[in-house]
Amino acid sequence: MEKGKVLNLFNNKKNINNIEVKYSTLIEKFIAPYINSFKEFEYQEDIFDFAIIAWNFGNLKSKIDKHEFKEIISYAKNDAPNYELLKKMISSKVSNFKEFTNFIVDYDLNEKNGILVLTAVTQPEEVYLKEMLEVSKEEYRDDEYQENYINRSAICLKPLKPFIAWHNAIYPDTSIDETDFNDVNIYLIKEIDYEDIETHLKKKFDYYFKMELEGWHTNKKEWPQRRNYKMFKEWFRVDISTLIYDKEKTPISKRIN
Repeated sequence: MEKGKVLNLFNNKKNINNIEVKYSTLIEKFIAPYINSFKEFEYQEDIFDFAIIAWNFGNLKSKIDKHEFKEIISYAKNDAPNYELLKKMISSKVSNFKEFTNFIVDYDLNEKNGILVLTAVTQPEEVYLKEMLEVSKEEYRDDEYQENYINRSAICLKPLKPFIAWHNAIYPDTSIDETDFNDVNIYLIKEIDYEDIETHLKKKFDYYFKMELEGWHTNKKEWPQRRNYKMFKEWFRVDISTLIYDKEKTPISKRIN
């Protein structure tokens, strides 16, 4: 494993559903002791994202040299306000869930009868680590490296007339129109093919929907309650980019929940 490289823990394509153990149940048990530590997390998705990162780091810690792991985890220290929580959860994974060695590569969070239901997609450790190393070597080949290229894809959301009408019904004295959305939100996600972004949006649309709604109105009781993917596409224009370049010399500052 090359030193000085930050490994992408979620950059695998060949997902394998684990049928022997319900990893969704394991993740919920994994989170339970720390639930009070997540009070500042606004969305359920943020909690699961954080927990899965900790889970996969815990698996990685059990598989590589301790000095190499220390170097990898050090990158999170400067970026994560919850770094101490991350370390505690990694230790918990190693101590309390060591027999469950699959890496978690994706999840779905769906509401059924008013209850959030989590399903997890996993990979066996030998498959995951092999692909992670292959991806890492491929990404950092000098002859294929593109200067200033960032290994992310981007989703740009511009609210449309239904969004504007919803806002103006709540705030008739401070109504807005389409000119208020010349500056829109962009969401960077892991680097995936253009065709796969549609699949991503079908899974995660409500996360983006809630982010956009909260930016204009924080009372969730006055949000549209029966949100679905069809409504999402009616309320937002979705623009996609799979090629992101950073032309500035100053480093990117990132805050990790």
